Amino acid sequence: MATRRDFLSSAALGGVVMPMAAVAQSARTPATTTGAGLKIVRVEARALSYPGEFNYGGVRKQNREGGIYFEVETANGLIGHGISAIADPVAVASLTNQLVAPAVIGENAMNHEAIWSKLYWRLTPRGQTGLATHAISGVDIALWDIKGKALGVPIASLLGGARKQVPLYVTFGPAFLNRDELVAVAKAMTAQGFNHLKMVVGQGALERRDTRNMDQVIDDDTARVRAVREAVGNDVHLYVDGNCNFDFPGAERLVRALSPYRISFFEEPLIQNDVALLADLRRRTGAVLAAGQNEGMAYRFRDMLVAQAVDFVQPNVMIGGGFTQTVKVAGMASAFGVAIANGGAGALQNMHVHAGLWNGGFCEWHLPFMGLCRLIYRNMPEPQAGQLAVPESPGLGLDVNRDAIRDATVKTNAL
Repeated sequence: MATRRDFLSSAALGGVVMPMAAVAQSARTPATTTGAGLKIVRVEARALSYPGEFNYGGVRKQNREGGIYFEVETANGLIGHGISAIADPVAVASLTNQLVAPAVIGENAMNHEAIWSKLYWRLTPRGQTGLATHAISGVDIALWDIKGKALGVPIASLLGGARKQVPLYVTFGPAFLNRDELVAVAKAMTAQGFNHLKMVVGQGALERRDTRNMDQVIDDDTARVRAVREAVGNDVHLYVDGNCNFDFPGAERLVRALSPYRISFFEEPLIQNDVALLADLRRRTGAVLAAGQNEGMAYRFRDMLVAQAVDFVQPNVMIGGGFTQTVKVAGMASAFGVAIANGGAGALQNMHVHAGLWNGGFCEWHLPFMGLCRLIYRNMPEPQAGQLAVPESPGLGLDVNRDAIRDATVKTNAL
């Protein structure tokens, strides 16, 4: 017969009366998630360089992709995997192996907040941004991979399990494609079921001003976008990414030049993601703007939201502090009623955020980066009709090919 203590203790169990001994047993954490077994014993990062081939729509181009691969191992043998990109791989791997690893070894892998805070104060004690957050991100992703494996569920479920699959936009148009090649690849992607396409504009517009003036860049970009829009028709959503390569006058001129071609959003048009200028550009032109794929600090997203500078914020677990910080940025965006979208590649990792949270949005299927992913992951999920299903396996749900990672490791790496 249940006692009064049993009855009161049942409140958190939906009113089901259970004996106290049973309550204690039901609350017990699985053995794999407690004690010395989850102590971190190894942290390693490897700089990767992959001389792959961009081969889509009959267009074949040699293309080298790089990234940073992370492993975190616990005393009980669980291994979490992380990845980062865009920043210099050798620098980030060296930073991780020399500074991050000694700080993290000995910590409990389940304590992602404690480890994140420790790494923040070790690597960015005065609010710096840059390479440090790439190292934090890779380790944090690996910790969440361990957490999912220890609990036997995908990371998306740990974050809330809002949906089983996520919508994708495909980044089909890198700067190394000419106009005819852009059209061929765009047609191939729509034939595969993608109706959200993104292409690069302004590549090197400010960095290489000595070879091309801004007027030439804008004219060329306008012609490239026009060719793609005419090739795919008006039912396809078309996005452009400036990679922070325009000053304000150039960005405004390009926005107005592209207005006939129904751009769904313009990603990171302005140098340094200048928040005040993004807000001004949005007000003056009515352009739909997105930014944040390379931002390492949550306050930068706060400033964008307060200034009404963007229509989409783009936190990326590979770059912006892993899952631990990205879910906080997503929470801020929800409070402001602003959409989130993945930018900066990493669909296989970021899909867990966008599937896990109720306000999840699009993930970026970045064609060049997916070449590296196919090299280092066995049997990775592939898109179906522009959607990506979350693996049911625990953690990230990815099977790592260690031989491929070893072969792709930059030979100057210390490992």
